[in-house]
Amino acid sequence: MSQIVLLDGGMGQELIRRSSQPASPLWSAQVLMDEPDIVEAVHRDYIEAGAKVLTLNSYSVTPERLARDASEDLFEPLQARAIEIAQRALGSEENTGAIKIGGCLSPLYGSYRPDTAPSFDVCLNTYRRIVAEQRDAVDVFICETMSSVKEARSAVRAAVESGKPVWCGMSVMDEDGTRLRSGESLESGALAAKEEGAAAVLVNCSWPEAVSQAMPILAETGLPFGGFANGFTKIDALQIGGTVDGLKARTDLGPDQYADHAMAWIESGATLVGGCCEVGPAHIEKLAKRLNEAGHQVVGSL
Repeated sequence: MSQIVLLDGGMGQELIRRSSQPASPLWSAQVLMDEPDIVEAVHRDYIEAGAKVLTLNSYSVTPERLARDASEDLFEPLQARAIEIAQRALGSEENTGAIKIGGCLSPLYGSYRPDTAPSFDVCLNTYRRIVAEQRDAVDVFICETMSSVKEARSAVRAAVESGKPVWCGMSVMDEDGTRLRSGESLESGALAAKEEGAAAVLVNCSWPEAVSQAMPILAETGLPFGGFANGFTKIDALQIGGTVDGLKARTDLGPDQYADHAMAWIESGATLVGGCCEVGPAHIEKLAKRLNEAGHQVVGSL
């Protein structure tokens, strides 16, 4: 059978579920500041569940978000804290070899709103700043929730300059997995990522049904491909600078149902799977079990 890269699941919603504080516009960065032990605990739970890639909890630690919701002066300290916590979560030397750390390149102002992204050159310069903070500590860069060709191209270009492998995750319309949130075709985003040097292309933070629809398009790039879906009912309630507590989780996407979707992606040729928002350690544990039962080798790198 195949070697399958098993990523972790969602971090932000899991942190908010465990936090003693109300939801903040800073989202996961607020927990990183106030309750860092929770971040480490979530990382450890994903390791225990069987994940082989831990993504840094720096999704909302962009200069743009921090300048809007707190202070840009927090950028370097919080990037360093996210790295320190992920490294600490690995714990043993054995884990350090078997489990990889993924750098995080996220939408600069907010998810699902490519209309708020700055110009290509500004995006590229900011992504270069993030890459500079993370490159010495990560094994791979994961571009997440890229919702336009501009976001995908600029993030991948900046990450590729590090010399590390780059996996580009794009977010598609929940009702149409062939189109990015910008309305551009997924094909154009995937080809842009390939042109910039991505080692793999994925669809993330979209309904699992949309991820399934995207698989044949990703396969056409000739690159390794995969997906990590979210479990939201819809994302319309999330506004730039708002809080995530207005988003609702689906009730029909428990660990077994999610694993069914992910195993179908693998049957279509996917070799990278994991979870995004509202897909937690129990989902990853079930998926790891299903992969092992099917005879796949679960790994942390391509």
